[in-house]
Amino acid sequence: MDFLQTFIDGVFRGDLIGMIKAVGYVGLFGIVFAETGLFLGFFLPGDSLLFIAGFLTAGGFFSLPFLLLGLFVSAVLGNMLGYEFGKRIGPKIFSKEDSLLFKKSHVLKAQSFFEKYGSKTILLARFMPIVRTFAPIVAGVANMKYSVFFLYNMLGALLWSFGLVFLGYFLGNVLNVDTYLLPIVIVIIFLSFLPAISAYIREKRKIRE
Repeated sequence: MDFLQTFIDGVFRGDLIGMIKAVGYVGLFGIVFAETGLFLGFFLPGDSLLFIAGFLTAGGFFSLPFLLLGLFVSAVLGNMLGYEFGKRIGPKIFSKEDSLLFKKSHVLKAQSFFEKYGSKTILLARFMPIVRTFAPIVAGVANMKYSVFFLYNMLGALLWSFGLVFLGYFLGNVLNVDTYLLPIVIVIIFLSFLPAISAYIREKRKIRE
């Protein structure tokens, strides 16, 4: 219960640093696994957590090799679970009614992204909140060739986890965490949602035309 309360406080009160310190390795790996493999994990702030974890690693709070390995494995396994879930449940997921933890629109958004970018979706979606969660599920529904899925899954997990952690680690060594962390996290969140915002604007323009 203490773990759950700490997590809730961190997400909804904005104390991500305190939350990461409290949940440690197991919590971070679990959050990444849930966000990339369970449809109820779409609301988790994966990008920010990876960056802040890298920032804290620069201060000696985490072991960089162990953190990177754990996050990479969690991201890979999460997507594999999402793929298997989509493959087994199949089209039923598209007829599922909206609930507190499930929105059909998120699945449709991931499907649209998959139809546009094909197999590369598994890699590109790593850097897009919400789509990141549902892309492997849609790939399973579409019965995407597993060897292709596995390749993009591994590559995407590597670029996403290593990239954001190393970015945080590098900046943590050259910047003052108290001064710059919040502005940088805000920028990361904005950039992660920028492709979705851009796509929304393009769709609105097409409708008007």
